[in-house]
Amino acid sequence: MNISHQKIDDINAKITVDLAPEDYNPAVDKAIKDQAKKAKLPGFRPGLVPVGHIRRTYGKSILLDEINRVVNDKISAYITEQKLEVLGQPLPIEGDDANYNWDYKDTFSFNYEIGLAPEFEIPFAAESEFTEFDIKADEATLAERIKNLRRSYGKMTNPEVSEEGDVLYADLKQDKEEGLEKATSVRTDIIEDAKIKKSLAGLKKDDVVKIDVKKAFKVADLARILGVTEEEAENLDVTNFELTVKNINRLEESDLNQEFFDKLFAAEEVTTEEQFNAKVKEEVENLFKQNSAQKLRNDMYTFGMDKVDVRFPEEFLKRWLKATNPNLSAEEIEEGFADFVNNLKWTIIENRIVTANNLEVKYDEVVDLAKERIYGQIKMYNINEEPTDEQLSQFAMQMLSDREQANRLFEEVKALKVFDHLKSTVKINSEAIDYDKFQELEK
Repeated sequence: MNISHQKIDDINAKITVDLAPEDYNPAVDKAIKDQAKKAKLPGFRPGLVPVGHIRRTYGKSILLDEINRVVNDKISAYITEQKLEVLGQPLPIEGDDANYNWDYKDTFSFNYEIGLAPEFEIPFAAESEFTEFDIKADEATLAERIKNLRRSYGKMTNPEVSEEGDVLYADLKQDKEEGLEKATSVRTDIIEDAKIKKSLAGLKKDDVVKIDVKKAFKVADLARILGVTEEEAENLDVTNFELTVKNINRLEESDLNQEFFDKLFAAEEVTTEEQFNAKVKEEVENLFKQNSAQKLRNDMYTFGMDKVDVRFPEEFLKRWLKATNPNLSAEEIEEGFADFVNNLKWTIIENRIVTANNLEVKYDEVVDLAKERIYGQIKMYNINEEPTDEQLSQFAMQMLSDREQANRLFEEVKALKVFDHLKSTVKINSEAIDYDKFQELEK
């Protein structure tokens, strides 16, 4: 057997595999004998089908399967030995068909095209500068968070007079003959137009007002309120509607008492308003730390993607995507190709950082991340439930038995390791910033 590769350019190459009969016949003979032992055919006792009969009946099919297996195994081993950084998988070269007899005596020559990852230097160095923001929890942000928590555990009331923020159960009737009519709930907090929002305050049951729904709502909200499609909402010929109030719903904020505290935290952990405020501040600041870390990761990603200016074997990659996803049309592949290449580019950058610095993802680290994710989900639904480590381990094993989830968690751990390594490599400047100013940076 002879296997070699020839570079077409820096990102495309061809692999050639030459097979003589002695390279594949031993594997074919073994496969035929194994088939004879397993075959159940009319006229023969199980396991006693003659090898010659199997060869005559199924020989060519077995020959084809074994040659494919031998070639694929040899190509994989060759790529590893030659340390070729291959993108996708090798593809048989189109139109490279030869006439073979398939009589166990042929000398085969197979040609495959491969795409190669481009060469580049890892762009992160000691002189690379980034900013890590220390986001401050201002009073307005804390007050808004406390308000949302109190509303989340509040109670629904039906006041006589509406206020801003109430939900009006109302009849909407389009201002034309045989127009749209809908009994629906109208959230006054999502109304876009300030005048319309003000006009819906101070209303009582059976009061009637006229509103321009196109000014009042975003298209998606209007479609939901009227029970029509977004296209129909966008193209309403008459946008003036009569709104008749049928009921007023108001979510009253929960009192700051022990019952409320125990719904949010472990029983008796928080007993005073001061402790509650401190807990909320701690929660908000921890969330801000996550936001800051995500911003730093995003900045590093953008920096790396901008610095690595390379070409990819695009035509090969499109053929490979089509070969591995036959249901995708050429238009669909083209539409998502830019995102695919960007993801591929960052994956290569990450992998080269991992390889160059001997970073290693350990199984225990993947398990720990799975347990962390599960713990967060449990706490989201029941703040007072405290699962044991044994329970978390059992749930983690179940999660990791799903290959897709296991791969996703592995990639997350790898990404975190790369991020931590980069933080220790580049220059990080710390900068204090108010939350509203930080939000502006994200726009």
